[in-house]
Amino acid sequence: MYRTTTPTAAKWLAAAATFGLIVAGAVGAQAPAPKAAGKPAATAKAAPAPAPAKSTDPTVREIEKYREALADGNPADLWEVRGEELWKQKRGPKNASLEKCDLGLGEGVVKGAYAKLPRYFEDTDRVQDLESRLVTCMVMLQGFSYDQAKRAPFGSPENKSNMEALVAYATANSRGAKMNVSLSHPKEKEAYAIGKKMFFHRGGPHDFSCATCHAQDNIRIRLQDLPNLTKQEPAQRAYTSWPAYRVSQGELRSFQWRLFDCFRQQRFPELDFTSEGSVALTTYLARNANGGIFNAPAIKR
Repeated sequence: MYRTTTPTAAKWLAAAATFGLIVAGAVGAQAPAPKAAGKPAATAKAAPAPAPAKSTDPTVREIEKYREALADGNPADLWEVRGEELWKQKRGPKNASLEKCDLGLGEGVVKGAYAKLPRYFEDTDRVQDLESRLVTCMVMLQGFSYDQAKRAPFGSPENKSNMEALVAYATANSRGAKMNVSLSHPKEKEAYAIGKKMFFHRGGPHDFSCATCHAQDNIRIRLQDLPNLTKQEPAQRAYTSWPAYRVSQGELRSFQWRLFDCFRQQRFPELDFTSEGSVALTTYLARNANGGIFNAPAIKR
């Protein structure tokens, strides 16, 4: 498996084009500790979100009805509760909690933060999504190494993932918030542009790209609709429903997992967890969903 160690996302993409494949990006150099902001941690549970936008396709609507029926008593609630416990629990070499973690709205503020991610963080000089930011906080606040913080990002029935639980907790606190991913910083614009190139880049043994499945209208595989993520309404509907509890797997899955699994299905080399490439692609997709009402963790088949 190819892996690039170039310092910028632009060089990362150039290396990928050279190989003819999208490959995993570098984790990046260790960053200085996050700056203090002084806002209290949000502990109140987020209010239920308004109903997400509905598809006009009748078949997709029937699939949505199936999901709505499943949503009553979503097991993702269990991950959310465990994630809140992990957020407040003192762990790591520094015996500290994550209650001072800055997700972009100030120290300890969780409510509404996910709807504005990915975003540029001055303390790391990088654009970060939720998972990469959680890794930063675990390293800087709790004293874990990067390898320790990134260990086991995707769980199984036998081995539950702390990261997926933290993701469930953080995202649940943005239910009802409107997606508002900014491109005001040059590095945010760069990440979006690179993510777009990745989305349309063809490669691998099947000459696939993300756009092969997600840049056309009204297509699906079996009962799985494949939303056109280049258009606002379907992008809003799709992005705002992740993370999600997968009934077929009995696990809550994060958006990082969704990208990882898409790369697997395309037979691309593994997309590294929290790599620059994964964050860039997330930036492109999240920005396309701007204006959508976030309504996750959701439930999927």
